[in-house]
Amino acid sequence: MANDDRNVLGGMLENCSMSPRTGFYRDGCCNTGPEDLGLHVVCTRVTREFLAFARRQGNDLVTPAPEYGFPRIEARRPLVRACAATWRQAYEAGVASPVVLAATHEETLAVIPLDVLKELAVDLQGGPQA
Repeated sequence: MANDDRNVLGGMLENCSMSPRTGFYRDGCCNTGPEDLGLHVVCTRVTREFLAFARRQGNDLVTPAPEYGFPRIEARRPLVRACAATWRQAYEAGVASPVVLAATHEETLAVIPLDVLKELAVDLQGGPQA
């Protein structure tokens, strides 16, 4: 887990996925830094619709890129980090995937309002988040 990174709820940022290791830094978290120009900070359980939408937007999450340690992502499994702008565009198009708020970085709030994230919130096991 990242040092003192916070989630969108104000708590400590939880891991998103360790298998495969997700996150811009491939450390399992949605932490971010100056190198992360795409702001890959949303922890989401991707759906087929979201993957197809992201690919049409030029954000291909399906094709493996081993040179970057990036595996093929499949729908509903696993939790992955997503680009905040792509997730917001997907939301506006009606195809956003569920979000794990405790593992979504607070920087997401610069792009997506918390009430929007809460609409599609799930916990780490995939059920609705309180």
